[in-house]
Amino acid sequence: MTHLTEHSLVQGGRSAAFATACVRGGVAAGLGVGALAVLVIVAWISSPFPDSGAGGALHLAAGLWLLAHGVELVRTDTLGGLPAPLGIVPLLTAALPVWLVFRTARSTLDPADETGPRPSPAGTLGAVSGGYLLVAAVIVVYSESGPLPADLVTAGLWLPGVVLGAAGAGVWTALGRPLPGRAEAAAALRGAAAGLVTLLAGGAVLAGTALVWHAGAARASYEGIAGEWSGRVALALLVLALLPNAAVWAAAYGLGPGVALGTGALATPLGLVGDPAVPSFPLLAALPPEGRGGWPQWAAAAVPLVAAVVLGRSVGRATGTGRAREAALAALGAAWVSGAAVAVLAGAAGGPLGSGRLLAFGPVWWQAGTAAVLWGVAVGLPTALAVRAWGRRVPRPKHPKPPKPPKPPKQPKAARTAEAPALAAAAPAPGAAAPTPPVFDFSLNGLNGLNGLNGLNGLNGLNGLNGLNGLNGLNGLNGLNGLNGLNGLNGLNGLDGLDGPSGLADLDDDEGYVPYDYLPASWETAPTPSTPPAPRPAPAPRPDTEPPRPSGTTGAEREATPKDTPLGPV
Repeated sequence: MTHLTEHSLVQGGRSAAFATACVRGGVAAGLGVGALAVLVIVAWISSPFPDSGAGGALHLAAGLWLLAHGVELVRTDTLGGLPAPLGIVPLLTAALPVWLVFRTARSTLDPADETGPRPSPAGTLGAVSGGYLLVAAVIVVYSESGPLPADLVTAGLWLPGVVLGAAGAGVWTALGRPLPGRAEAAAALRGAAAGLVTLLAGGAVLAGTALVWHAGAARASYEGIAGEWSGRVALALLVLALLPNAAVWAAAYGLGPGVALGTGALATPLGLVGDPAVPSFPLLAALPPEGRGGWPQWAAAAVPLVAAVVLGRSVGRATGTGRAREAALAALGAAWVSGAAVAVLAGAAGGPLGSGRLLAFGPVWWQAGTAAVLWGVAVGLPTALAVRAWGRRVPRPKHPKPPKPPKPPKQPKAARTAEAPALAAAAPAPGAAAPTPPVFDFSLNGLNGLNGLNGLNGLNGLNGLNGLNGLNGLNGLNGLNGLNGLNGLNGLNGLDGLDGPSGLADLDDDEGYVPYDYLPASWETAPTPSTPPAPRPAPAPRPDTEPPRPSGTTGAEREATPKDTPLGPV
């Protein structure tokens, strides 16, 4: 009797999961071949003049599938009878099988059903890749009997490398995309990825601009190759599959080494040298003309320059908290990683198109990779150090401006109202003695008469403003009305001063005369006293003049009044 233990059940579950992963890898390979076979068969059916039957279409689909993995094919039906290699991989066709392997590895390691057993990461990588390569080996053998057999050397190198790389990316994604523990390694990988994406994007822009610039030549080439609508559709699909190749070619052109256009012919930003052997193809119409290059060709160097700056900026920001040595090592590592990726892409985007002069066609992989490393070291390294230094700068504290003195608070209305009784209390009582009015010195009555100030005050008394104005008009003699002020002694003196030359003589005799010294300090009206001042006796009339007639009296009353009787207040 066999006893099942937990250990044996676990081992049996993992074995089943490993076998399932292997099968899923084979299914992914079959799906890729089937998709290409459908496209080829549709084109064969729609072709008005098919060269072969369904077997030839299937062999063509198998050859294209192998070519998408980087395997070189050999054309046996050439005009000269000699086999010619075909090694340029349409990079867009490689996207489908690579994505299938990636998705299969990721879903195998991270299944939707968490309760079921699953293999380890290494087991997933081996199982998915093994199942895929088993189907690929069958296809390689099948292609040997067709018009496009696979080159066994490249099939043994490129095919396993592409499959393992795609499956490893799927496993890495399923594990959460972990990066190396060291900060320098993680920063180098991020910087290399950012620089590579920028380089390829710039190459695509550069290739598209050149293709639009030579749109007429590209259209003529397209119409000259394909005449029927089925041929034009097939040619359009081939051009679409080669667009990523054009981006890699343009990036290699901007890096400096350029692209080879046949044996002995090279196109660089400095110019096109040699005799190019360029077949008629729409994408090849965007190549630069023969001769020395001008500013449009030199502008292609901006693509790797921007890519290197992006690489250095990414590394500098990732290592901003570390030492300068760590940032430099990370920048160098990023430059080497990006150079290796560029070399791989350049090797896949280029290759032979035939024998003889077409044996070297496209960018040379080692030259493009070396140029990418040099750009990363020459531009990316200083950029990384500069970005790190800029991120570590300490901002200087700004000196604050001295605060403005606070404004005094406004006094509340209630407080102002409370102050009014206090001011009223401080005022003199009604029965208190009146303040003594100011006494001015009018020794120079002629000067006062000259200025007419006292006379003007007398006019104010004439206008009947009040008794005080009359008092000012009489220079404080009495409280007579304005009419008496005009007839008063000082008013007469003022008039005499205006007419008499004595006042003017006084001005000439006084050397230190300052007219404003004799003016009163204030022209404001004196406050009204609470009690009327005591009347002063009227001055004695002059013997040569008649005493003034009191207002409101008649001639009879004047005769009845003795002359020696003083005038009382009016």
